[in-house]
Amino acid sequence: MLFNENLPIYIQIMNLIKKQIVKGELRGGDKLPSVRDLSTELKVNPNTIQRSYHELEREGLVYTQRGMGTFVTEDEEIIKDLKQKMASNLVNSFIADMKSLGFSLEDILSIINKKIKEG
Repeated sequence: MLFNENLPIYIQIMNLIKKQIVKGELRGGDKLPSVRDLSTELKVNPNTIQRSYHELEREGLVYTQRGMGTFVTEDEEIIKDLKQKMASNLVNSFIADMKSLGFSLEDILSIINKKIKEG
């Protein structure tokens, strides 16, 4: 995985895991890779993975069972809220980028409608 220099690595790892949860690649109750395994896979310090897991747990997306590992929450409402929040962030970012390029809201809607019709 290539990391963006402008965003802390632990946040990028959190975002990767969040995307896997939203896409259904990780489901409620699934066990996350061990800190050691994921740090080896991503070639980052284990403390970075631990921080990512800790922050995900603080957000309620995962939980840790001592001696067993870290698991994705089984609370479908939390996962649904995450999906909505991520969608909202993408749309807001897209609209802000389009406005910065000089497009009006009407232009943006027209472009989106055209793309939807194209399939």
